Amino acid sequence: MIEIQNLTKDYGKIRALDDVSFTVEKGEIVGFLGPNGAGKSTTMNIITGFISSTSGTVRVAGYDVLENPVEVKKHIGYLPEQPPLYPDMTVSEFLDFCAELKKVPRREWKSQKKDIMELVKVTHVSHRLIRNLSKGYRQRVGLAQALVGSPEVLILDEPTVGLDPKQIIEIRKLIKALGKKHTIILSTHILPEVSAVCDRVIIINKGRIAAVDTPENLSRKLSDFSRFTITVAGPEKRVREILQGVDGVKEVSVGGKPAEDETSFIVEADKDRDVRRPIFNQLAAAGYPILELKSMNLTLEEIFLQLTTTEAKEAV
Repeated sequence: MIEIQNLTKDYGKIRALDDVSFTVEKGEIVGFLGPNGAGKSTTMNIITGFISSTSGTVRVAGYDVLENPVEVKKHIGYLPEQPPLYPDMTVSEFLDFCAELKKVPRREWKSQKKDIMELVKVTHVSHRLIRNLSKGYRQRVGLAQALVGSPEVLILDEPTVGLDPKQIIEIRKLIKALGKKHTIILSTHILPEVSAVCDRVIIINKGRIAAVDTPENLSRKLSDFSRFTITVAGPEKRVREILQGVDGVKEVSVGGKPAEDETSFIVEADKDRDVRRPIFNQLAAAGYPILELKSMNLTLEEIFLQLTTTEAKEAV
């Protein structure tokens, strides 16, 4: 759905994007992450046709952004960090205005407008002035304007910034629902948001792509060891000794005490060695039952920091 090849953007002597390439498949929700100044906004502005690239190609739904800008814009709905709203219009008037700008046929617009307002839950405020809406409802109206014309691709820049926890949850659910019919690029600094709604992540740093993969795969690639929690019924000291004695186990630490005779341990082991079977055998032989065993992947925050620090030199 979106194909970017060897994209470069220079601002005078400053290179904002340096040979950026990635693809987003139809129906995917992709998180686009990076520190401030990494090139996220520049990339999104090029995809949406707001600015041109120095070199490289961008295709949306098969159309080149430079050769067919009008067709590309028909396939994209864009929600910038600050939604472009007109405060003196009502919600209904504003959406009608957006439909005119996007040249949506009037016959189609009547039913489409009803569906969009119901989807983003602004029907009951449709006749209120935008200036009188809360931050959460303004964000919903911004999302509604991005949906005008039924674009196949949605590009959302910080869609939950400034919202309260309840509003954030509602917008996340809405984005997840939109992913069933649209291809979505979600740019945000809120990493748990990406974990909650995205299929893959694209991490950009200093104008170059640092990683493109699922959080789970990135965790496996970046970890120097495997890590898991294990809860065992038995004396803490003796169980810990057994765990530390298993070949391949590097470190054992106590994670908590769920009950008086139960202990949760955090176990770190060699990356390429599966120590679960020998652990099970030795604990079973000692008569200490395993109550829970759960893998611990790197968090998206840990992955992000590893890939965007000055020490990260190679793309994953």
